[in-house]
Amino acid sequence: MRPEPQATPQAAPYRPDTPIAALAPWLADSVAPADFPDARLRFRNDRWAPAVGLDSLDDAQWVRHFGRFEALPGNLPQPLALRYHGHQFRTYNPDLGDGRGFLFAQLRDGAGRLLDLGTKGSGQTPWSRDGDGRLTLKGAVREILATEMLEALGVNTSKTFSVIETGEDLFRSDEPSPTRSAVLVRLSHGHVRIGTFQRLAYLEEREHMAALVDYALREFPGPPPPEDAPGRDEPAAILLHQVVERLARLAAEWMTAGFVHGVLNTDNMNISGESFDYGPWRWLPRWDPGFTAAYFDHSGLYAFGRQPEALYWNCGQLAVALRQLAEAPPLVAALERFGPLYQAALAQRFLWRLGLEPQGEEADTALIGEAERHMREGQLAPDAFFHRHRHGRNPPEGPFGEALRRYAPAGADHPLWAEEAPPTLVIDRVEEIWSAIAGQDDWQPLAAQIAAIRRLGEALRGH
Repeated sequence: MRPEPQATPQAAPYRPDTPIAALAPWLADSVAPADFPDARLRFRNDRWAPAVGLDSLDDAQWVRHFGRFEALPGNLPQPLALRYHGHQFRTYNPDLGDGRGFLFAQLRDGAGRLLDLGTKGSGQTPWSRDGDGRLTLKGAVREILATEMLEALGVNTSKTFSVIETGEDLFRSDEPSPTRSAVLVRLSHGHVRIGTFQRLAYLEEREHMAALVDYALREFPGPPPPEDAPGRDEPAAILLHQVVERLARLAAEWMTAGFVHGVLNTDNMNISGESFDYGPWRWLPRWDPGFTAAYFDHSGLYAFGRQPEALYWNCGQLAVALRQLAEAPPLVAALERFGPLYQAALAQRFLWRLGLEPQGEEADTALIGEAERHMREGQLAPDAFFHRHRHGRNPPEGPFGEALRRYAPAGADHPLWAEEAPPTLVIDRVEEIWSAIAGQDDWQPLAAQIAAIRRLGEALRGH
């Protein structure tokens, strides 16, 4: 079955619900937000606010809740900084947790799905270590762009819900300083990470581990394991099967998007399969499996072409943690599904983005191989490639063109596909947008880019 991109959100009433509160005594620390000298609203997500019943807030109310962090009605009385561990570039670190963010609220959408409102740059917590708990305005702008583009490309991603400039001067080693500050709120489907389970395993808190598994299965429901899977009725095995399925699909979504996350540590892996926490991300300027996003990734561990490997390795670390609750064979069986699931998802996503009807595993795999070779040899950016050949248009000479001609178009046409080029977020475009804000406080290029990206999403959804 060909997957659909993220659907247009549907309006729903505000429905607070805080199941995390039952786990909070051993999963989180109550914290207080920073008292910022200023609070200037720079971005509110008018696409997603209606989906959680918060579109009726005026700007002053919005700032009180998402800049000053006055509790939402019937919600968490105080923010929670979550505790977790993690492998950072394959080195285990037990000194992690929410160091510049917290869980601010939980609520339900119209379908009953649990959603979290979490922060970035909201101040120090017990897990800040030597950090100031702040976020640069440039970092917030970059996260707006990343989440908007990924959503348009059908990637399962968190949403940037709010950005408020906070009036502090920050000093950073990796950008000109002093630089402007901001606090960001993201809307996401949960904040439970692989590193959350790693912490409980490290501390040998078996009962808490079982409670967290139950929470995950209840709040992030998914399909059962295959009929022939060993231990398919065991909660820990069920969860691992679901996480493997989700992260295999996420890897395929990133690869088809030409997106490089940059920091695929286990503390950055949400068990809901949702991509989040955007720091040094980049979009490919050309198809290059060795391309890295983070300047500190000296070995290329999280290079573009190694992202599926990284997500598989992270699933393995979840399996290690879940050994507190399950024997090895059911967990190994779940892990062994990653490769086939990834290949199937890659074919689905690739054909979806090209706007073509699938022809079966063998033909689709061959098409993808020729497409990748065509991009690599031609030094082509994925965005330009998919745009040029949408619905099988403009088949070039050579093996890729021959393969492309055998496919029928799928989905509705859209005027965007006849335009010269699609919206792109290669680094030069990102810097142009930030330069306008930093130099002239001009937010129009950002607004125009968001509008262009959302139009791309509409075209891909067939609207």
